[in-house]
Amino acid sequence: MQFQLNTDSNIRGDERLEDVAEEIVTSALGHLTGRLTRLEVHLVDANGAKGGADDIRCTIEARPEGMQPQTVTHGDADVAAALRGGSKKMRALLDSEFGKLARR
Repeated sequence: MQFQLNTDSNIRGDERLEDVAEEIVTSALGHLTGRLTRLEVHLVDANGAKGGADDIRCTIEARPEGMQPQTVTHGDADVAAALRGGSKKMRALLDSEFGKLARR
């Protein structure tokens, strides 16, 4: 599975952040990562230097094998919390989608 992190100009997307983001997202998705070809994570600071509650937006796009890409978005106060929240939403979405396939 390929992992890609994208950030806006307000969030410094260095190698350390990429490692942390990959660890948070892949550990939250657990065994589901084996069914994915690619994960793209986008982090955006909606308010920039102004700050504010829930201004970090995490969008995760997962590309399951043989299926359409699935996308979720989660806003939170800091990068780690946004990553955790987005990962939980993605896991719930993928569990649902894979569950639908299993019932067919």
